[in-house]
Formats: sequence, structure tokens, C-alpha cells
Amino acid sequence: MDTDGQWLSRPTFEAGLDTSLLAEVLREYRQANGLNQGDLAKLLNLDQSYVSKIETGQRRMRDPEALLRIANRLNIPPGHVGVSQELLQPVALPSVAALVDAANPVEVSQSDWKRGRRYLNRHRGELARLAKKLYSPEFHAGDDMTFLARPEWTPERPIPLADIELRWVEHRVPIEVTGGEPEAAGVLPLRAPGRRFERYTSAIRYLDRPSLFENRASYRLLGANLKAGAARLDFGLGTYFDKLDASEAAAHELAEVVRRGPADETPEWSKLPLRALIGDPFDLNRRAVMPAIETLTLRRQRDTGRATFLLHWRDPAKVATAAGIYGLIPAGEFQPSSVAAWDTRNDFDLWRNMVREYSEELLGEPERDGSQGEPIDYAQWSFYRALEKARAEERVSVHCLGIGLDTLTLAATLLTVVVIDDDVFDDVFGQTVRINAEGALVTAIESTSVSEGVPFTEETIRRMLASEPMASPGACILARSWKFRRDLLG
Repeated sequence: MDTDGQWLSRPTFEAGLDTSLLAEVLREYRQANGLNQGDLAKLLNLDQSYVSKIETGQRRMRDPEALLRIANRLNIPPGHVGVSQELLQPVALPSVAALVDAANPVEVSQSDWKRGRRYLNRHRGELARLAKKLYSPEFHAGDDMTFLARPEWTPERPIPLADIELRWVEHRVPIEVTGGEPEAAGVLPLRAPGRRFERYTSAIRYLDRPSLFENRASYRLLGANLKAGAARLDFGLGTYFDKLDASEAAAHELAEVVRRGPADETPEWSKLPLRALIGDPFDLNRRAVMPAIETLTLRRQRDTGRATFLLHWRDPAKVATAAGIYGLIPAGEFQPSSVAAWDTRNDFDLWRNMVREYSEELLGEPERDGSQGEPIDYAQWSFYRALEKARAEERVSVHCLGIGLDTLTLAATLLTVVVIDDDVFDDVFGQTVRINAEGALVTAIESTSVSEGVPFTEETIRRMLASEPMASPGACILARSWKFRRDLLG
């Protein structure tokens, strides 16, 4: 199975130099010097569209000499664009002093914040393992899992999704910890002399905005019990940024402590004022908890019982969270398609949310965002009808494995599994796209098509959990799905 140690394949992989460093440096250089892409293209004697493709990750420059020419024109060390003395060895990003005027406190603050943000995105796995040590072992989802869950959040066996009652909470529940408190100041850079950004999402928007970054209405989790026979989830309404202002800020806070101190020591609570202010991570009234839904999609061969699953790599240039790591697909926020009252009611359904994600992430269809001015007619949507028909015929099954929190961000995810017979899968997902708005689908290196995915075997699960950068919800789903494989696959 191995090919020089490589066993997974995604479209963004190319032999040669990885120019992710170059993309970041070009963006920082432009921002620090007040240049647009056209100005920078003239300086580098390149076409503007070429510069744009480098910055967005659509084009990778593999020629060391070309990289050296860029470094010379920008008057920065070659190592800062990924060329070391050995020419092919990536190195650290440039220091603040190399790109900005150290006498300007605002630029220094913002540049340092961006370095912290990059450190967070590149070390989420290690940081999550450190964060796990901050919480009682009784809530650890597993020895190797960076995931937290209350006992009533983890059912003893998979629960059919249809058995979970959703209850709407009419009254507004105030958010006690918003991420705008003085305890969050350490991760809020200066916006102007003496003035910090008021929220973490404002800093992301102006300093490190990914291609997908929109403050959408989201369903806020206010109560959860997933024990068999009494499975119920309570929800109100909030926004996506309400979630990020606390969750990503708390993750950045931990990253800064580790970045500036011993990397392998558990940070002291006294150095984590925002996380300490959040306190009990399971207190759903204290902060805004907007759960995502992540799904293991198993394509089951009816004649053999064997299965494969879909894997996704999240592109750091496109997403604000869980960037640069593997996850399952589909995965998305549980949210209505628009802020309209009819969509809030019409879309308040876990399965409908999952189907919308399937259409966007696997088929590449436009997001159903409520722009039609009327609620989505699910009964007339051919893709939805096909999946509903297959569910009624027991050729598609949908289960929930629980809900939990990532140890680093304390963000919640509902863990689900969809098993689809191979003929149904090939019919409804025959036109699966390889690259989508959040990243790229991944296959085993020997696969001949996207739909083959990755083998659902003990070896694959072990490798994903032990040696690949995997988001904690997806890792938990894989581990529990393998444990309950007979229940799920029949």
C-alpha cells in the first residue's frame, strides 16, 4: 500500500517545493507595504493573475531559481520563501522586523497576532493534546482522543437520527462570555494606537480573512441528552461569529502561551484568563455553542459488506477553522439557510442540514442560502427525494454517535454516520467533485476514482488516528464507527 510512505492522495499534492510559505509571505509583504496584487506583480515582473493564483494556493512554484529571484526582488532572505541552503527545505516564516516597521506598534501588534494565528493553524493537533490535560479525565472521549463529552452526550450504541427529538427554545438566553471581555485582550491585536479589535472575528476579517468567512445565523445548543429512549437536543438561535469569538480566541490564547514558552509543558490556568473565564466547557448557557455536524459517509458494497469512506483535506487558504488537516465529509455548521423566519423553522432538521452539505461539498452545487426569498421545498428537490426514497427502502441509514467538544477550541460537533449502498451512492454521487469550496477530497493512492474513497479497515483507521493530522471530531467518529461497525454495516 505504501508508496515511499505516502498512502493518501489529494489534488493539491505536487512533487517539488511547497510554496505555502511563499503565499503567506507575498500577502504579508503586500499588506506591510500597502501594495495591491497588481503592484506586486509589476515588482516581481509577473502577471497579476499568476500572483493571485500563488496567493490562493491554485498555483505552486517549484523552481528554486524563480523563488530566489522573488526573494532578491523583495530584498528578503531566500529562506523566507521556502528556500534553504539545501534549496528544497522549508523554513520558518520571516520575523516581524523583516516585513514591518518595528517602530509602528499597530503593525507590530498585528504582525505578531498573524504569526500566532499561523502557529495555531500549524500546531492544532499538539495544542489539542496539551489542552486535554487541562480537563478531568472523566470527560475524555478516549485515551487517544482530543475530545470531551459528558456521559449523557455519548450513547452506548449508535442512535438512529430519526430518534433524536429537537426542541426549540423560544426565549433568548444571554451569552455570558462573549470574547469581548478584558480577559480576551491578550489575543486581540491593536486596531489603532491604544485601541484593540473588539472581537476575535473582527481581527480575522481584517487581518487574516479566509475565502469562506460569513457571519451566518446558526442554531445554538442549549441542552443535550443522547441516551437511548430519551435523546433530545434543545436549540435557540445565535450567529457563527458568536461561536468563534470565544472558541478560536481560546485556542489562540493557548497557542500564544505555548509559542512563547516550553512547548511540551501543560500551560497554567493563570496564563489562560479567557479559558478560565469560560470555566465549565459543558455549561451551554455561559457561552455560545453552535454545533457543527460531521459525517462519516460509508459506501457499502452490498455483495461483500466491505466499505470505503470519504475523506477531506481542509485548505488553510479557504477556511477559518480546522485548517490544514483531514476531516470527514460532509461537515458543516448546523444553521438555517438564511435569517428569514420561515428558513429558521423549515431548516431546523439535522438530516436536511446534512443533505444540503452533501449537495455543496460532494456535488459542487451552489449553496442553498435562502436567496430565493422562500423556504426550500425539500419535497420537490430531486436529490433530497432520492436520498429519502433510499432511506425508506433501508438502502441508506443515518445514525448519531454522540456529541462532544474539541479540547483546543471547545467547539461542539454532532457525530454522525451515513451508510449508503454502493448502487445508490454511485447513482446520487456519480458526479462527485474532487475540489470544493473548503478543500479537496482524498483517496487512497491506488484508487482510480473519487467515489472509491479510503478503505474502511482497521489498518486505515489506525493510520488515520496515529499518524495523520486529523480533526478531533472526525477521529472520534472513526474510532467509534469501527467499534460499532457491525451495528452500522449490518
